[in-house]
Amino acid sequence: MSAVALSPGLLASPTLASALPLAGDEPPEPVLSAPVLLLLAAGAIAVLLVLVIKVRMSAFIAMLLVSMGLALVAGIPVGDIVTTMTDGMGKTLGTVAMIVGLGAILGRIVEAAGGAEILADRFTRVLGRHRVIAAVTAASFILGIPIFFDVGFIILAPIVFGFAHIARINSLKIGLPVAATLMALHVVVPPHPGPVASAATLGADVGLLTMVSLPVCAVVAVASYFASKLFNVDGIVLEGSPLGSAQDSAEATYEPGGAVARPHATGPGTVIFLIVAPIAQMMLGTVGQMMVEEGSTAHGILGFVGSSTTALLTAVILAYLIIGAQQGWGLARRGEIIDSALPDVATIVFVTGAGGVFASVLVASGIGKALSGVLVEANMPILVTAFVISQALRASQGSATVAILTTGGLLTDAVANGGYTAFQVVLIQMAIGFGALGLSHVSDSGFWIVTKYMGLSVKDGLKTWTALSTIAGLVGFALTAMLWMLA
Repeated sequence: MSAVALSPGLLASPTLASALPLAGDEPPEPVLSAPVLLLLAAGAIAVLLVLVIKVRMSAFIAMLLVSMGLALVAGIPVGDIVTTMTDGMGKTLGTVAMIVGLGAILGRIVEAAGGAEILADRFTRVLGRHRVIAAVTAASFILGIPIFFDVGFIILAPIVFGFAHIARINSLKIGLPVAATLMALHVVVPPHPGPVASAATLGADVGLLTMVSLPVCAVVAVASYFASKLFNVDGIVLEGSPLGSAQDSAEATYEPGGAVARPHATGPGTVIFLIVAPIAQMMLGTVGQMMVEEGSTAHGILGFVGSSTTALLTAVILAYLIIGAQQGWGLARRGEIIDSALPDVATIVFVTGAGGVFASVLVASGIGKALSGVLVEANMPILVTAFVISQALRASQGSATVAILTTGGLLTDAVANGGYTAFQVVLIQMAIGFGALGLSHVSDSGFWIVTKYMGLSVKDGLKTWTALSTIAGLVGFALTAMLWMLA
């Protein structure tokens, strides 16, 4: 998946083996040759797209079917195939299910109370309708610095729909640049786990990485904002979303939260508090852990308090108590609203888990290892090598974090023996991150989170989100290359 939560141990001593968490242990040497494995990977993705787009098969069933078929032809022992698939499902859902569920509940409570609409209306009146998209994108940049991509997107999704409804614009015009901004920060800027762990492997200065990467990501966010305007999203027929009918976000008939009655709307101050509270809690844990000794009791407590699961659970309890009291909801109504959020995200959870199954089979088959080996042997310039390997691994197995960690591990010796300055090592790390930004498609759980939340079909998701993430990655790499020439 695109936002893999890493343990403190992994952050402390990242290795190439630890960069392959989806399949458990590091995969054995591939049975088939690298060209054959690469052809199998391309064929598997093509078959998957045909099944989902042309045959209209359920994405969940299609990914399980293609994963099993790929495992059989790629030489994974028959007795290990089901275990590999189960491990991929379990490890992905272990990270995603609780976050998606809690985020959906928080969003549903806010929506049912009319909070997203009121907040959007207040800001739209102050900023003006034509500044709404830029304002929400800028807010996502600030909020995305301390929090993971999927957590940030799930928290902001109700706000995106609320602003789209009030401003009478298509929700994709806001959601796409917001998602691209959050993803750029996730793959490049500390304290996100991928860049922090890879920087430790390469010996990159994390402080310098933060100082250089933040302004570059700000430019990438601006570029994503303008690039998203190139897509004709008004011509896209949107499907259902956990937040309601996405197609109605620009129409007056849209009602967040469905038909839940609301005596009066919750004020914008409450909504802002409920959004900021979990973010502040996660920041407290992240920053606090950096200031105490690893392995100490304080380090463990801060890790627990600052985890995304704990922070979102705390926010849900606060919303349950505060908004429930404001709206005068009884206990039965509060439980009804909370439970109503879960069926809507069931598809996202299952499809995301199936994406983990597909990625697990790709890793276990040795396809990623074969691909990286071919690229390393190509002897390209170090900055280009960093970007291309990371992007190829991102495309082949889906996870941005795995792509970043694996590429960092592969380039460790080259960087150590290359005589590069501290600034150049930081730029190499940034090239790795921007390589992992693009080509988000069906093997990436983040692809399913964005498309399902925004109501996009797979075909339209490839045309919009996959294209925009790739543009953002290319822009980021171009900026990094310009800095390299000045170094």
